[in-house]
Amino acid sequence: MAYNQDLAQSLRTQINKSFKNIEEKKMFGGLCFMYRDKMSVGIVKNDLMVRVIGSKIQEELAKPNVRPMDFTKRPMKEFIFVKVAPEDDLSHWIQLGIEHATLKSEL
Repeated sequence: MAYNQDLAQSLRTQINKSFKNIEEKKMFGGLCFMYRDKMSVGIVKNDLMVRVIGSKIQEELAKPNVRPMDFTKRPMKEFIFVKVAPEDDLSHWIQLGIEHATLKSEL
C-alpha cells in the first residue's frame, strides 16, 4: 500500500521546522511519526492519521474533512483520519499527536 509522497514531504518539513525528537518509521503500508516511542501522526494512503486524546476526539471529529480512523472497517479508539492538502499547515494535527503520545507515555 503506497502513501501520498507529497503529504509525507509536507509533514516532514513541518516536523523539522517546529518539532523535536520525532522519529519516522514505515508501518502498516504507510508512514508513521513517533514521539517518545508512541505513534503520533502518520499517513495512510492519502489521509493524515492523527492520534487524539479521548477528551478532544469529538471536537476534532466535528471539523470538516475529519473522520474516525476505520482502517479495519471499525472505528479505532483515539485515531482520526484527516483529508488535507500538501500545502496545508499541519502543525495543529502534529501537536495533537504529540499531546497524545506525551499523555500516554506519562501513564
